[in-house]
Amino acid sequence: MTTRLLPWLFVLVMAVGPLWLGDQYILYVLTSTGIFIIGAMSLNLLLGYTGQLSLGHIAFFGIGAYTSALLSLGFDLDLGGAEPFVLGPQPVWVAFLGGILVAALFGFLIGKLAFRVRGAYFVIVTISFAQVMRMVALNWVDLTEGPMALNNIPPLSVWLPWDGVIPLYRKEYNYLLVLAVAVVCFLVIQRLVQSRVGRALVALRENESLARSVGIDVTRYLVVATVIAAGMAGAAGGLYTHYIRIVDPDVFMFIYTVTMVIMVVTGGKGTLAGPIVGGLAFGILPEVLREVARPEVQWIIYGVAMIVVVFFLPQGIVPAVKNWFAGRRKRVAATALGLRKETSA
Repeated sequence: MTTRLLPWLFVLVMAVGPLWLGDQYILYVLTSTGIFIIGAMSLNLLLGYTGQLSLGHIAFFGIGAYTSALLSLGFDLDLGGAEPFVLGPQPVWVAFLGGILVAALFGFLIGKLAFRVRGAYFVIVTISFAQVMRMVALNWVDLTEGPMALNNIPPLSVWLPWDGVIPLYRKEYNYLLVLAVAVVCFLVIQRLVQSRVGRALVALRENESLARSVGIDVTRYLVVATVIAAGMAGAAGGLYTHYIRIVDPDVFMFIYTVTMVIMVVTGGKGTLAGPIVGGLAFGILPEVLREVARPEVQWIIYGVAMIVVVFFLPQGIVPAVKNWFAGRRKRVAATALGLRKETSA
């Protein structure tokens, strides 16, 4: 079996295995984890391939969630004119795509502003952006309902030839939908990083000054990466809001960005599979520990596991596994070469 088939085999196992088990709690955990893995994959595009640490990435997730929720519910907006602007409920897929577009638009605006600075200043700008979005969601009560949250958000729906249009209330359908969106995001990132744009992103990550000297428009490529990453984070937010069917300002909490960073770093930043492996490991681990340990012990074990991975596998799980297999192949080849020399002698 070639290595090219391994990702598709993994997708097949993930598509069939949990459905075969039929456990509703496992489906819920995997669906929630899958949504954050999509967010982690989008963050990896910035953190792993451009080297820019965005600690406000959850803002794009929240913007996608709120936009998709508001468009699907409908809203009225007082713009100071004689009559408020009123928009009726839109089809859920139109709302979902609207969330992606609005998140990408904010990615463009923040990219144009934030990439004028680097290092700690960039981190501060991105954190501030996420906090501003949270305060807007908390205080713009007429639009977002503030801390009371937007409720009764309709689920996404699909058309089936034998059943017509059906809303995705069942966990099995939501699980498969999240898996499908994750596959699409993976393929988009794979094509991007293997293209000329991807090579430019890696070049500016390795040495920005050298990249500028050979004619790479650094700001332009960083903004492109931010727009794509923000759109994917918005898609994850839209999946979240139509799956949970409620959204409040806590969706902008800093801990969610930290969770995505942990998934990327422990799995292996700058690798395609890293956020998926890290996401599965540290997304499912809290749920596993919940069954066997008290809450305070759960978080101690979670923190120790994360420190152990970072300490012993500083490049992440995926690069460590790749290096181990590469070393094994070299040892096998060296042994075979030695045997041939002994035989010929």
